Amino acid sequence: MALVVFGTLPSVYAIPSVEIVMEKTTYNYCEKLFYTIKVSEITGDSAILHITDQAGKTSSAIPIPISNLETPIPSVMPFEVEIFPPGRYILDVEYSGGEDTISFDLLDSENVCISTVMKQFAFSWINNQISDGFFIDAINKFVDKKVINIPDNISEKDLQDIHIPIWVKNVVAWWLEEKISDGEAAKAIQYLINKEIIVI
Repeated sequence: MALVVFGTLPSVYAIPSVEIVMEKTTYNYCEKLFYTIKVSEITGDSAILHITDQAGKTSSAIPIPISNLETPIPSVMPFEVEIFPPGRYILDVEYSGGEDTISFDLLDSENVCISTVMKQFAFSWINNQISDGFFIDAINKFVDKKVINIPDNISEKDLQDIHIPIWVKNVVAWWLEEKISDGEAAKAIQYLINKEIIVI
């Protein structure tokens, strides 16, 4: 007589896979980081990302909602020398037990970058929310002198006398719309200052 034993086999759960796919592995200043998180299944969990800089300092956990098998992550801010030192950066991601790590290099390039802080001032200026003088004062405070050089000796009274031709707003609008680069916008503004078309 054969003995038949009915038992339950242990359940085996496969850990979902996760992968970080970089657009490229080398970036220069002014460029924006872009990567995609790929997963094998949707679990309802968020992916948790950490970024470690060249000095070994790791960011706080960055939760990224995952609702598709591929989630593109475009950065809204470009790399700026004041914020991101050059060197190797490491991205670590964890998703429902799965993990992946990838790195990229940020090079100390000669790219001209205008701080993203200036974009809010530029937007306010072209929409007539701040004066010409206030816009020039913002450039003086937030843009590196090697990029746009504004005389240091302007006073509060001088700001009221600064005049920028209205058509210059087109140039600034092109920059905001990324139709021209930071370098091209800076060169245009500096030229207009040097030629005293922008009167300071």
